[in-house]
This record gives sequence, structure tokens and C-alpha cells, in this order.
Amino acid sequence: MKKIIQIGWQTLKKPSAYFSLGFLVIGGFIAGIIFWGGFNTALEATNTEQFCISCHEMENNVYEELKTTIHFSNRSGVRATCPDCHVPHKWTDKIARKMQASKEVWGKIFGTINTRDKFLAHRKRLAQNEWTRLKANDSLECRNCHNFDYMDFTAQSPRASQQHSTSLASGDKTCIDCHKGIAHQLPDMKGVEGWE
Repeated sequence: MKKIIQIGWQTLKKPSAYFSLGFLVIGGFIAGIIFWGGFNTALEATNTEQFCISCHEMENNVYEELKTTIHFSNRSGVRATCPDCHVPHKWTDKIARKMQASKEVWGKIFGTINTRDKFLAHRKRLAQNEWTRLKANDSLECRNCHNFDYMDFTAQSPRASQQHSTSLASGDKTCIDCHKGIAHQLPDMKGVEGWE
């Protein structure tokens, strides 16, 4: 065993063309920590409301709509921000969402929705993309704040209580099926399933 450890140390001390293997491993480890720290810092910086509304397309359209909803101003004083609803909390899901959202950069570069008229022309497609994403992940971002296990059905309206205790509890529906437009204005809903 002692000989194996000695051989291991000799290997780590052996020089490469200029540096020992040990120096390269330790240097690589330190560089990895610096890269990871920088990556995580940049990732978290893009998960702020300030970042989201730094584009006038978001600030002048969907953010203005959000300001009129219960998710922005309510009796509890708790406010949802853009990332609360549009960025998953779990790291792997967050990375996948960031990769999906990278195509939004192309939209910014090419001015796809840089005017109110262009935004309204694309509104239905953009909303349906988001509804599809939320439907696919069982409205995970909604459930991060609204925990179904702790809902008091007796404090809800009869209709809400009925829907939550049956369709939602059975898994037939998810939050976004009934709560489209909860934080933003709805597009023209002609042709949208369940809205005819």
C-alpha cells in the first residue's frame, strides 16, 4: 500500500512539458471553482426581475400588465416576480429553461416584438408556448408558492373548491388549465382549447 501511495505521489510530481501533474490538477481545480462561481453568479443575475424588465419589450408590455394583478399587489404584501413564474427553482430544470429561453435573445436581436403592435401580433403564440410549458411540468412554478397539500377548500368559493378537489386532485388538470391570464392579459382566445 505504501508503495502504491509513493508511486501516486511520484506521478503527481512528474513534470509535464512545463508543470507537474499535481500543479495542473490543483490549478484545474481552482480554475473550475472560479468558473463555477462566475457561471452561477451570471445565472443568478439573469434570475432577477430587474434583468427581465431591462428589455423595453418586457417592461412596456407584460410587466405593465403584471402590475395590475393580484400577483403584484395583494393584501399579504407578498409579490411574485418574473422569475418566480417563469424560471424553475430546481437547478437542472432551471438550466433547461435557460437553454430554451436563449432563443428569446434572437428575438431581441432581430426585433421580433420590439413594438406594441408586433408584440400583440405574436401574443397568442407566446402565451401558448408558456401554457404548454406549464402544462408539461404540472404547473411547477405555480406549485412552488401555492402548495396544493395545504389548500383549505372551505375557504374557497364553491366553484374553486369543486375544481380543486376533483380535477386538480385527480391530476386531470393542472393550475394553468384554469388560470390562464392570471398575471397577464389574455390574447384573442379563439381556437384555444376549452375557451370556445
